Amino acid sequence: MAITKIHPIKSTLNLAIDYISKDEKTNDQILVSGFMCNPITAHTSFLKTREANNVQGTVLAQHLIQSFFPGETDAETAHRIGQELCEKHLKNEYEYVIATHLDRGHIHNHIIFNHVNMVTVKCYRANYKTYHQIRTRSDELCRENKLSVIDTYYESYKRRYKTKGKSWYEFQQAKQGTSWKSKLQFDIDRMLKQAQNWEDFLKRMSELGYEIKHGKHIAFRHKDKQRFTRAKTIGDDYTEERLKERLQESVQSHRPAIKQRVGKVINISNNEKIKSSKGYEFWANKHNLKTMADSVIAIRQLGINSKQELEEHIQKIADERQGLLDEIKDIESNMEKLSETMEQVETIREYREHYKYHKANPNDENFAKEYSAELKLYTIASKAIIETYDSVPKSKDILKELDQFQEKKNTLMQEYSTSNDLFSELVQYKKNYENYMDKEVER
Repeated sequence: MAITKIHPIKSTLNLAIDYISKDEKTNDQILVSGFMCNPITAHTSFLKTREANNVQGTVLAQHLIQSFFPGETDAETAHRIGQELCEKHLKNEYEYVIATHLDRGHIHNHIIFNHVNMVTVKCYRANYKTYHQIRTRSDELCRENKLSVIDTYYESYKRRYKTKGKSWYEFQQAKQGTSWKSKLQFDIDRMLKQAQNWEDFLKRMSELGYEIKHGKHIAFRHKDKQRFTRAKTIGDDYTEERLKERLQESVQSHRPAIKQRVGKVINISNNEKIKSSKGYEFWANKHNLKTMADSVIAIRQLGINSKQELEEHIQKIADERQGLLDEIKDIESNMEKLSETMEQVETIREYREHYKYHKANPNDENFAKEYSAELKLYTIASKAIIETYDSVPKSKDILKELDQFQEKKNTLMQEYSTSNDLFSELVQYKKNYENYMDKEVER
């Protein structure tokens, strides 16, 4: 498994190249190579390319480090993999020096390449996208050379259930119901339940304050957020194709509900506006009569024929709503435990070879010191797994179980939204009844 890091060089370029080429670090410079430059005079070549094309800016070069796990490969193979990585990523368009170091208990490549492209004369764009390309290409080369690579199931888990750089914070916010991804998920779920067609769904999302971007993948941005979020990143159930399928399922198998919201009865007693305006009094009486008639029709459609039955139905829906909330909390608790397990499994996978090496070489004090944090994390994660499982579970199985819980949670959230809407309507009918008639509505 190779770990990659990259950072810019803004000064002392010659010292940086001299450092990576030191004899004691590179087996007497046998493992030092250059492309379109001599490693000894590489800094001069870099600067000449820059000056010849009148390139401005503070960055002179990029320093890429590719580290291999102890014992997983030999120096010559590591050097060759580093050269192949340069060929794939830099495409023979940048001057570079590559040096393979053997002095840290683990083999690692130092690659310093010119910030200026010899062919296009453009500067290298160092960002998340280009770093991801480096890591992907490095993983591909590791696979080709039968070296370990990052767990794809763990990567899928991170995309679905974690936020880059803020996974723990995001997770805690989701538990409290304040996660922006959870909010988007919940809003999509309830609007799908209410919408009559795709255009109606998009309109309802817009009315909630979301800007919608169409393209290869549908994306949403709330008015309080700076960036769009692709719906597919919050789960497989949120791709545009799946959203349309769910919408169709919702329209076809609709739960009986109120078709039209009923208004509120206006309190006429002690109403100053009514006292000062006969016209308003006439309108208010007419409004209340229609509103009460709509309320009676609505509750009759639900099979409710008296105030007592209405109150019983309100209590029933309240209990149902609380039951759904309890189920959702149980699922979130299970998902939290599974997420912790996934992290523990990934820690064990990532540092297992470190632990094996340490056990096989207990007198390697340099290794024990350099990887003390990793060894400690491995020990803690292993202990936690042993307390719950007979053996280390597979990340594939954990992800599958998480997806099943998420799917169930999505369904319950939709049911909760529908139940909550019905509860609000029933409470309003009760208020209308009490304000207007204050007696049972009989058949």
